[in-house]
Amino acid sequence: MNILILSAGTRNKIVQYFKKAINGKGNVIATDCSNLAPAIYDADKYYIVPRMTDNGYIDVIFDICKKESIDGVLSLIDPELSLLAENESKFNELGVKVIGSSYELCEMSLDKIEMFKWLTSHNYNCAKSYMDKEEFYNDLENGNISFPVFVKPARGSASISISKVYDKETVEILFAHDDGLMIQEFLDGQEIGADVYIDMISHEVVSIFTKKKIKMRAGETDKAVSFKEAKLFDLIERFVKESGFNAQIDIDIFEINGEYYISEVNPRFGGGYPHAYESGSDHMSLIVNNILGNANNKQIGNYRENTYMMKYNELKVIDGTK
Repeated sequence: MNILILSAGTRNKIVQYFKKAINGKGNVIATDCSNLAPAIYDADKYYIVPRMTDNGYIDVIFDICKKESIDGVLSLIDPELSLLAENESKFNELGVKVIGSSYELCEMSLDKIEMFKWLTSHNYNCAKSYMDKEEFYNDLENGNISFPVFVKPARGSASISISKVYDKETVEILFAHDDGLMIQEFLDGQEIGADVYIDMISHEVVSIFTKKKIKMRAGETDKAVSFKEAKLFDLIERFVKESGFNAQIDIDIFEINGEYYISEVNPRFGGGYPHAYESGSDHMSLIVNNILGNANNKQIGNYRENTYMMKYNELKVIDGTK
């Protein structure tokens, strides 16, 4: 059993958890475009590869799959998810399972307006979103939305280039200086993160871990506490069944006056996943079991409540003379 983790970056825990799941019965191989990506040094073996936007990048990954007899491949960054899904048939020819969702769903997750359209058409609570600022102004005048709002790129991740805006003048300035921006309603409520695993054989949701976010930093959860709520579990199961996501996903949700609003979906391991693992939701073992051809039993909510996650800095020091 050999797993290939692409764009490992600083996600050391993900590499470590996969090594535990494989338990010496194979290897975890990691890649990154920089030799200063600390997570690659926790893998059994690593490769420094071109940037994923470079010509020939996917062929380099195919070569690694052949050389290392890879059984399953996944990426830890959003833009690469679509690339893997787009080449799924070629990976299949190599005997490699792409651990992720379809190309269409990866693209929809990257495009916040498309996700908004899907959520509203399927009757899910979500933040009002606009590409047309005049449409936003009209709703503003009619009292359907109010300041503050977020102005952000319609396609993007990691909370990059997001502005909290309190007036029309700022909206005009931002739209005048950048293309592809959208306006999104500010949801004022408890932010929740859900780490979800959809079995790649049965296509059923088999594991859900939920946490209330206490503090955020650079778009990622910095502090959080685990909790359980049957109503929320039911919503997540319904959402996955209707949307068709597969394998590991990370969902951002808001709770406002007892109602849940779906904000965003990342079809990969989220930055806060270690909280789920350390509380009892071992999704790496579920992935390994699927790759071995075995369906997993449901274990929704099978984790410890009231566990607190607190991120802190660690160091990786390497010898640059070698």
